[in-house]
Order: sequence, then structure tokens, then C-alpha cells
Amino acid sequence: MNDTLVTLVGHVATRIDFKETPTGPSARFRFAVTPRYFDRRTDTWSDAATSFFTVWARRTLALNLASSVSVGEPLVVHGRLRVRDDPPDGDGARWFSADIEAVAIGHDLNRGTAAFRRVVTTDTPLMTAQKAAVV
Repeated sequence: MNDTLVTLVGHVATRIDFKETPTGPSARFRFAVTPRYFDRRTDTWSDAATSFFTVWARRTLALNLASSVSVGEPLVVHGRLRVRDDPPDGDGARWFSADIEAVAIGHDLNRGTAAFRRVVTTDTPLMTAQKAAVV
């Protein structure tokens, strides 16, 4: 598989949009990444232009994301980069957007603390049916 995996450090820019879909839970949000650099001329740190990405999470990651993250929080996002080329709109302008299909998301512990809570999993219907067949 020739995926482009990226790791981004930034802040949550929009609320988490969580939905139940026929293929399972899905969540998305906009993620702001602002690189900082040291300007030797002025002897100060400066911000470069902010880039915005749409981050997509599926299944368990979507559920945990929706209950753990809010706007403004610093995150580290790791996932597959997808660049979309949308067809020209009514004005003839072409739009490009960068999406990240998240594999892992976590709070940036350089900027604060977090209290991890393991999710308790329950038996799936398939496992319940197998257990009933054994009994």
C-alpha cells in the first residue's frame, strides 16, 4: 500500500461532527496547524501561515474522539493524507482540500496534561452467539 502517512501537531478548530452511519460511527473536525520559526533578524519566534485540514475518524476512534476532544485543544494527529481536487464551481475556481484519515489522535502533552481512561468493551453480537452455541 502506498499511502502518504503524516503526523500533524496543532489545535482543534471546529466542534466534532459525530454521525452514526450504516458502516459505523464517523466523526470529523477541522484542524489548524501553525508552524513556528525563530527569526534571527528580530531574535523572536514568529508564526507562519496556518494550514487547515479536515480530519476524519471512523469506528471506535470516532466514538472516543467525540467524547474526549473539544474546540481549541492541542492534538497530535497521525493518519493518511488525501488531497481532493474539487471540480470548478460556478465562478470557474478550482478548490483543493487536504483531508486526513486518522489512524491515531491524542492530546499534545507538551501543552497540558491528560487523564487516560480505558474503554470497557462489551461482547459483540457475534461473540454472544458463539458463546451461546458452546453452552
